[in-house]
Amino acid sequence: MGSQSAGASQPIANTLSGVRSFSIETGSLGQASLVSLNGDLDLSTAKRAEQAIEEAEQASPPMLVIDLRGLSFMDSTGLRVVVSADKRATKANRRLVIIQGPAAVRRVFEITRLDERLEIVDTPEEIESD
Repeated sequence: MGSQSAGASQPIANTLSGVRSFSIETGSLGQASLVSLNGDLDLSTAKRAEQAIEEAEQASPPMLVIDLRGLSFMDSTGLRVVVSADKRATKANRRLVIIQGPAAVRRVFEITRLDERLEIVDTPEEIESD
């Protein structure tokens, strides 16, 4: 039994370290504001992501780019952050572009069919050519 207890605590430690690895980088891409999200975008990190996106919106850029390439995981809470940013962009007549993340993150958009409604590109270079 002692070895089961030690094994049971290991996944919890891994989960907690995953939460700690979430980071946000902000900058610009041409005239657009850029928010890059890295790590796991979930219930425990969504508020930080939303705040960073809202701060980028305060500068009233003509375009906001959310880069998801650094994400390793995104749940429905993270999806809500992106959808909320899209609603605010529409209201402000701002273009919102999502740089899609890895397969696990893309799947969330595909399952919900948001990939058909949002402007999603593979690379930043695709934005420049639009």
